[in-house]
Amino acid sequence: MASVLLGGLVGLATAALAVLIEYVSRGSEWFGDWTGWGRWAFVILVPVGMLTSWLINRRFGPGISGGGVSDTMVGLSVHGGYLPTKAMFPKIFATAATIGTGGSGGREGPITFIGGILGSKLARMSHFDHDRIRSLVAAGAGAGIGASFNAPIAGMLFAMEVILGSFAIRHLSAVVITSVVAAVTADLLIGQELVLTSPPHTLGEPQILLLYTVLAFLAVGIGLLDIKSEDFVARMKLREKFPSWMRPIMYGVVVGLLGVVWPESLGTGRTYLSGLLNLRGAGDYVWWSLAIIAVVKIVTSVLTREGGGSAGEFMASLVVGGSLGAAFAVFLQTVAGFDSINTGAFAIVGMAALLATTARAPLTSVIIVFELTGNYELVLPLMLSAALATYLGDRFHMEGSYITKLRRDGIQLPTNEDIDLLDTVDVSDVMQEVDGVLHPWQSLADAAEFFDVSTHHGAPVVNDQDELVGVLSLSDIARAGGPLHTVTVSEAMTRNPITITPDAPVSMALSRMAGMGVGRLPVLGGDRQRNIVGMFRRESVVNAYEHALTIAKDRELYRERQRIRSQPGADFFVVEVASGSPVANRPIADVAWPSDAVLVSVQRATSVLVPHGDTVLRIGDVLTAFGTPDSQAELEAIVEPDQTAVPD
Repeated sequence: MASVLLGGLVGLATAALAVLIEYVSRGSEWFGDWTGWGRWAFVILVPVGMLTSWLINRRFGPGISGGGVSDTMVGLSVHGGYLPTKAMFPKIFATAATIGTGGSGGREGPITFIGGILGSKLARMSHFDHDRIRSLVAAGAGAGIGASFNAPIAGMLFAMEVILGSFAIRHLSAVVITSVVAAVTADLLIGQELVLTSPPHTLGEPQILLLYTVLAFLAVGIGLLDIKSEDFVARMKLREKFPSWMRPIMYGVVVGLLGVVWPESLGTGRTYLSGLLNLRGAGDYVWWSLAIIAVVKIVTSVLTREGGGSAGEFMASLVVGGSLGAAFAVFLQTVAGFDSINTGAFAIVGMAALLATTARAPLTSVIIVFELTGNYELVLPLMLSAALATYLGDRFHMEGSYITKLRRDGIQLPTNEDIDLLDTVDVSDVMQEVDGVLHPWQSLADAAEFFDVSTHHGAPVVNDQDELVGVLSLSDIARAGGPLHTVTVSEAMTRNPITITPDAPVSMALSRMAGMGVGRLPVLGGDRQRNIVGMFRRESVVNAYEHALTIAKDRELYRERQRIRSQPGADFFVVEVASGSPVANRPIADVAWPSDAVLVSVQRATSVLVPHGDTVLRIGDVLTAFGTPDSQAELEAIVEPDQTAVPD
């Protein structure tokens, strides 16, 4: 039921965002016609749209600017599935302002973030456990892709392949149902008019597979250029030279100027890309103009995102790949003399290959094309190019665009969900009680005094409603200039700290601490998952290991007892540790006990001890064991006094 409701909400949000972008785009066209500036209006409109998004991001917090996919991954893996509900409507308006005025990118990344927010809110309202929260957040995010392209299977795969990074069966039903319902809802509300579509294409001669292989190599090169370009722009030191508000204006002007010459590089590029997918021959294009558009699209989309605009990289990658594929096809027709080349088919394969390179999502790349075209004639070149692009991309650059952004921000997500010893222990079993909190209005001098008394190196910061707003550590105080009375906790604390929930496994808490380089995690509970219920610290890891080892040992002993009990003739028997026994004054762990016997108890005088590995046996102890007759004889021989021992 929750998945159906979430799918409907995501479909509604997708339709609302698409319609809002369309209205803003029409307003931008009217402005160009009214002023008589034509394309030159983009030089004004794009900076205004990006500055609007930047201002909204300043007001409503992180996650508004940029694509949205990476922020969804952080919320899912680092913040326990918590995505702030207050960011949903600001994200919608920032995206409409950015893309509607000509900013370069797609709505798919933002709607992924919005879908994740809806999934997070619904899961928390339903009081789901940690694992079901992850399922619903990923389902909402993937449904955004499915609804945007009317491609529910691709949305499902995107959620599993990119957002979750896992194909665990326990997540599958929620993701599938949500993606299908979202796609159907969006289709009913906006139809196919605002969705990318393509006619079916055929493979042609089998020899053309060699040309598709060459296209895959080209796509890898352009895809890596895309990733490297964003990394380069993100590391530029403009903040040290200009005020931060100048960045969206300067980047926006550059995007607008490029759009005057190459208008195909602005906005989502949906109309332009649909035209390429419908081409059979060269049309009115020359190969080098299409190649230039591919490169310019990379520049405009990177500058839009890094300049503070809200636009996704998913659609931009499809436009770049489609332009590259079409450029290669036109080159083959007009220069190399291949008359039978299908330009639209090469554009489609180029889309899949480039998306596989940038997003490292080969399955999503292939399936989304299947759903767009409605036929499977291109299955061989699609699978070949996507697999080759993913393989070569990994060889030359280990991370795709989403993970590269997180690494640049100092975030390292867990790479797998392998079961280890700490998966058997929940955070609630070993977390520490909150023995003190700080408040934003306190001074750093007060905080330093608190740390002296508590002996902790970090503490949570809560507001009047006892909701977590940050974490302050001794290193934060040192960076702020020391324990000053003139500096408040809110000025020095770390905002939006990494958190964990009580029902999460300790292994997940440990991976978050290691990935972010922190020594403590606030444990959040309550209806809104904002109230602090405990602290997970480094010493909690030690307690977790001891707890897990105890559980593992108990299970091992239980299995061993069951094995012995099933053997014929097994029964209880007793053996006394007499004077001169070689086991006297030795810990139980140091004795080579028979494999078919289990030590049950140790009677010492009037006391009965539960045997542990560090229990030291004494003369006169009576050992009760359970085992086979052969093991009884073997145990009696081990405990029997050494006849060669010299008496005291």
